[in-house]
Amino acid sequence: MTITYKVLGQLNPTLTTATNIYTVSSGISAVVSTINVCNQANAAATFRVAVRPLGAALSAVHYITYETSLPAYDSISLSIGITLAATDIITVYASSSTVSFSVFGSEIS
Repeated sequence: MTITYKVLGQLNPTLTTATNIYTVSSGISAVVSTINVCNQANAAATFRVAVRPLGAALSAVHYITYETSLPAYDSISLSIGITLAATDIITVYASSSTVSFSVFGSEIS
C-alpha cells in the first residue's frame, strides 16, 4: 500500500455554480484531512461542500456544509477526515466569485 500526501484540488469556482473540485481516481481511495475556504473580498459570502458517490446526482443528503457564512477577508478550515472510495466526488459552491477552495489529504493505492 502506497500513501501519497498532496493537494487534492484547488478551485475558484464560477459564481453560484456547483463544481467538482476532486474526483478520486479509479483503483485508489483517499482521505481528505482539510478543506480550506477563503473569501478574498470585502463582503461576506456563503459556501457549500458536498461529498457524493460517482453517478449520484447532487442532493441534500450529500452536503457536509450548506450556506455556511464566511465573513469578508476571512477563511475557514474544515478538518474532518473524510474517507473516499474510488470515483467519489467532492463538489463545492460559493455565492461569490471571490471564494476559493483548497482540499488537502492523501491518496492510497
